[in-house]
Amino acid sequence: MSRRKSPDSPLFPLELPVPDFSFETAARLDGFWPVAGADEAGRGPLAGPVVAAAVILDPDAVPAGLNDSKLLTAEQREALFKEILATATVSIASSSATRIDSTDILKASLDAMRRAVHGLATAARFVLVDGRDVPPGLSCRAKAVVKGDSRSVSIAAASIVAKVTRDRMMARADATFPAYGFALHAGYATEKHRIAIDSHGPCSLHRMTFRPFRQI
Repeated sequence: MSRRKSPDSPLFPLELPVPDFSFETAARLDGFWPVAGADEAGRGPLAGPVVAAAVILDPDAVPAGLNDSKLLTAEQREALFKEILATATVSIASSSATRIDSTDILKASLDAMRRAVHGLATAARFVLVDGRDVPPGLSCRAKAVVKGDSRSVSIAAASIVAKVTRDRMMARADATFPAYGFALHAGYATEKHRIAIDSHGPCSLHRMTFRPFRQI
């Protein structure tokens, strides 16, 4: 039985992978260009939409510091968001809580990614999708890349755009539904959010097929 080896120096862990342009370069060498990265934000929260983004980077103007949005600070994401929009072709789509409840979160996420890809001003000929599933209905070839936001700069860019966009949407929702604190937790199941739900019940942004709302 093989065993996973630990680093010799626990205080100096192995470096995390950094996304690069190798997936995009391989597709281009195979004759598929331009290449888009696609990712989503918001599959786990109890409230709000799931937001997807598709990004075609300019290989001569790839913003420095692109990485999985979860590994970046809010300030880093905001700065990269502005740079991505200034240098790349970007499209954003979302699926509402109602849409999520009427299908399921996976289908709603994949459909948002499909619409984001189809909304690109320049049609992609190949799409790199974060995760294990390719959205059905794409009009071009695609590849699912597990942990793609830490392996492909195009997917990393899409993850940043989706995350920043969703966070901004939930901050605006906070003005309409101030009792829930959406600006602080973006709809995730924090203690503050759960207490607000216990006190006020769900609002129209809550996903009623998610626990604790779902009737078993």
